[in-house]
Amino acid sequence: MTGEKLSVRPVRSKAELERFIQAPMRLNAGDPAWISPLLMDRRDGLSAKSNPFFAHAQVEMWLASRAGRDVGRISAQIDALAPADPAGATGAFGLIAAEDDPEVFAALFAAAEAWLAARGVTLVRGPFNLSINEEVGLLVDGFDTPPMVLMGHDAPYAGPRVEAQGYARAKDVYAYLAPLADHKAEAMLQRAMRSPAPGVVLRMLDMSRYAAEVATLTEILNDAWRDNWGFTPTTEAETRHLAQAMRPIVDRRLIWFADIDGVTAGVLVALPNVNEAIADLDGRLLPLGWAKLLWRLKVSGVKSLRVPLMGVRRAYARTAQGRMLPFQLIAAAAGQARALGYERCEFSWILEDNRPMRRICEAAGATPYKTYRIYQKALA
Repeated sequence: MTGEKLSVRPVRSKAELERFIQAPMRLNAGDPAWISPLLMDRRDGLSAKSNPFFAHAQVEMWLASRAGRDVGRISAQIDALAPADPAGATGAFGLIAAEDDPEVFAALFAAAEAWLAARGVTLVRGPFNLSINEEVGLLVDGFDTPPMVLMGHDAPYAGPRVEAQGYARAKDVYAYLAPLADHKAEAMLQRAMRSPAPGVVLRMLDMSRYAAEVATLTEILNDAWRDNWGFTPTTEAETRHLAQAMRPIVDRRLIWFADIDGVTAGVLVALPNVNEAIADLDGRLLPLGWAKLLWRLKVSGVKSLRVPLMGVRRAYARTAQGRMLPFQLIAAAAGQARALGYERCEFSWILEDNRPMRRICEAAGATPYKTYRIYQKALA
């Protein structure tokens, strides 16, 4: 659009990876709802040396530049653990961010699609950043509020630009928001707590058994979610990697397990919304960022939290004991969260057709306030 030549090049060097990581910070600098993720976390997540996702996936990344300025980025992934699809071999795009320029979007998607097609992919879905078990979807509604921890944020023009490349909606996923002082929901949850089924024991995360608890969590979630659309199992290494990264902000009072007759049958994970604490750090913890982050998390406090994980083993989900576990887990975590000063909670992300989970959220007083879209396109 400017007359300057546009180039799209694969990321090869450490310096180019750093530019790739930092590109969205400049592209979104004028968006009041944008929060720069911590650069150290992004470096870790995009490193094949540290992120176990790379052990079972092929990943390529590109930077678009014009006149010495980075104007966009994209990734493409082929995950060996992704389920087979009758429509053909699937791959994904992700980490899309670009100026509001149709030429930039077209060039980025052309590079990603050519790479995927050369490897036999006939159906592309995304965005997945990098996995369907991480940040998922492009924000298409709810631009006026910042994202919570481990959730994405996109410019309003991004959706139309992606659709202009031939992509159509595959699935929408929702973020639900609940005020923790919702008295109607609180009464319902308290009723759930007053009548636990025989054999059910709720317990907080045991930090002295952190690794074992993470392994149990992985097992439950892979079992509970296996029939969901697009389900791709998360490996224990991936869960362990995320758990180690999150350990500094984990509060055991917000992570609950449910045991039935001595077997751990359900789990709920709530995380303090770190994005509240890092909003003004510009992605950097040095020189004073660590002090600010710890002060805000441990002393001044944040007021919101997110539930990214909740599940009940399928063997128990339809039993009298298991049906009430989601409500009992929510009630246990919500009671602790209120006592700790939290005011609101996000449940995310939730598939549009996951009616049981949506009903649970709504019964807990939550309403959808953000929509993220997963797109797909058949390659010729």
